[in-house]
Amino acid sequence: MSTNQKPINSGFTSSSTTADVIQGIDLHGKTAIVTGGSSGLGRETVRTFLAAGARVIVPARDLERARRQLSEIKGVEVLKMDLLSPASVDAFANEFLARNEPLHILVNSAGIMACPFSKSSRGFESQFATNHLGHFQLVVQLWPALLKAKGARVVSVASKGHWFSPIVFEDPTFDHRPYDPWAAYGQSKTANILLVVELDKRGKDKNIRAFALHPGGIPGTGLEKYVPAEQIQAAGIIDKDGKPILDPEKDVKTVEQGAATQVWCATSPKLKDLGGVYCENVEVAPIVDESPRDDFGIDRSAKTRGVRPYAIDPINASRLWELSEKLLGIKADI
Repeated sequence: MSTNQKPINSGFTSSSTTADVIQGIDLHGKTAIVTGGSSGLGRETVRTFLAAGARVIVPARDLERARRQLSEIKGVEVLKMDLLSPASVDAFANEFLARNEPLHILVNSAGIMACPFSKSSRGFESQFATNHLGHFQLVVQLWPALLKAKGARVVSVASKGHWFSPIVFEDPTFDHRPYDPWAAYGQSKTANILLVVELDKRGKDKNIRAFALHPGGIPGTGLEKYVPAEQIQAAGIIDKDGKPILDPEKDVKTVEQGAATQVWCATSPKLKDLGGVYCENVEVAPIVDESPRDDFGIDRSAKTRGVRPYAIDPINASRLWELSEKLLGIKADI
């Protein structure tokens, strides 16, 4: 396990916002790509980067919808990309690489949660394909631009939902086991964390560092559209009338509070010599070695803190990297 996976006294709290963490940070001359940047946490991240002087690009499947959602944020560039389409990911990456420009920040913020069973065009379970494989391919393809920055960060928006499941290497796409939407989500979020563990190992000597994070429970972003209201209520995120119960100490946050951790991971000078770690509440999270429980669900996840050992295990990280290459039929020259 990484000896860096422990709190560093960041000076921030669960209530800290994007405005708090970006204060005093100048991003002029920096270029950032934010997937999922047209809504929710991604949109707030885009707004914060632009306000600090960065040039920001948002890849989006639906260009018109994304531009409409970003219409009040001036200066953002929207380009076509669908994480479920390998050809689309390649096309976006090639378009960016053709500019021969450095990429200083890549935030992988797009994702889906607890959706009904479906598969991508290549036959992979949709949550694993969207949340992990699409972003894996994107990072690999954009590697030359990250190198060109001579100091870059890759940030993966994971979740404490990783507590739901490790990677089931024997059957990651639910071909031979019953589908459970929360197990599939948890596996994909574990994959988000393991990706940065392996990526940081491969990139740190080249000054490319990687971070994963849990943003918090953020009502109203749309991520929860497949989750029954009674489950969200049981988790203490909404009341019986469907109104948010905002309490950062209980992990129910505003968008500005939720996006603070990913902005911090992408920009904080305090993380200059760190990487390959999982963060929450604008802080490096502790390791929590707790025995699995069959009754672990969204209601209990709202009360958890920290990262499970299997999600930062370097052996698991290397194994997932090799599996991802195999599934996508690529060899990552990193």
